[in-house]
Amino acid sequence: MLELSINNADHLQKVAHALSSEVRLKIIYLLNKGTMNIHELSESLDKPVSTIASHVKVLEDSGLILTELRPASRGAMKVCARNFDDIHIQLNAIKDPANDHKIYEVEMPIGHYVDFHVYPTCGIANHDGLIIPEDEPVHFYSPVRMNAQLLWTRKGYFEYKFPLMIPGDVLIDELQLSLEICSEAPNYDQNWLSDITIWLNGVDIGTWTSPGDYGDRPGKLNPISWSETTSTQYGILKTWKVTNHQTTIDDVHLSNATIHDLNLLDSNFLTFRIGIRDDAIHKGGFNLFGKEFGDHPQDIKLKISFRDAD
Repeated sequence: MLELSINNADHLQKVAHALSSEVRLKIIYLLNKGTMNIHELSESLDKPVSTIASHVKVLEDSGLILTELRPASRGAMKVCARNFDDIHIQLNAIKDPANDHKIYEVEMPIGHYVDFHVYPTCGIANHDGLIIPEDEPVHFYSPVRMNAQLLWTRKGYFEYKFPLMIPGDVLIDELQLSLEICSEAPNYDQNWLSDITIWLNGVDIGTWTSPGDYGDRPGKLNPISWSETTSTQYGILKTWKVTNHQTTIDDVHLSNATIHDLNLLDSNFLTFRIGIRDDAIHKGGFNLFGKEFGDHPQDIKLKISFRDAD
């Protein structure tokens, strides 16, 4: 069946034009019986070959018939065949599902955590350098944490709450989180494994093993004073996606956790926790980078794709 829509007016117009001729309708009728060449059509309709050839070209351009050149006693002959048995025309505009999707985005500064559990080596820095005494967890309660551009800890976690200002009667298709991160070694170590886990609304969506703690060159956004130290300089931008089928990291399967598991519409906020599990094999800590540190000018980005319920 040939499907036509008002959305594709050019094709619809070509087909309508092809069907507007009595001769062309007779050609389509004759092709009900099987293939015919132009000379056979000419004889059946008592029309010159040139006239039939012109009509066949219109039908061919519209896609209603197919033609094929086959060897003949003198040169080649054009053989015609009907391409469709039925035509369906939709005059209502067809909705594009991609245009039905709405996007909700929030970017959370890394210092705006609402809960934490940290262990030395740990600290907070921004463009002015260290903003709390290093390796003293109690100072992570300090209000100056709001200015953080780099957080690090050997174990434990940081927890954030993202507001969810989306309607409660929608269908959520995808949740995406992205941030710059790496392991946490003394000074730095390019080959320092760390098993870093993400929890969303208390659901463990998977563990990613960070390959190292990077300090071999300055981060692109770092102040000169920090670039001259032997500390962590930059991380890797990682993106977690949760869909109706799975969770991926950088589009590679990570776990079977789905949107349904997160119960996103049951509350007006999302709880996001990032940390090191107590039973992790590689307890190599982690560094979190803000938009003014490392290589990537962003904090923790949340992006949710949703649509109206049918």
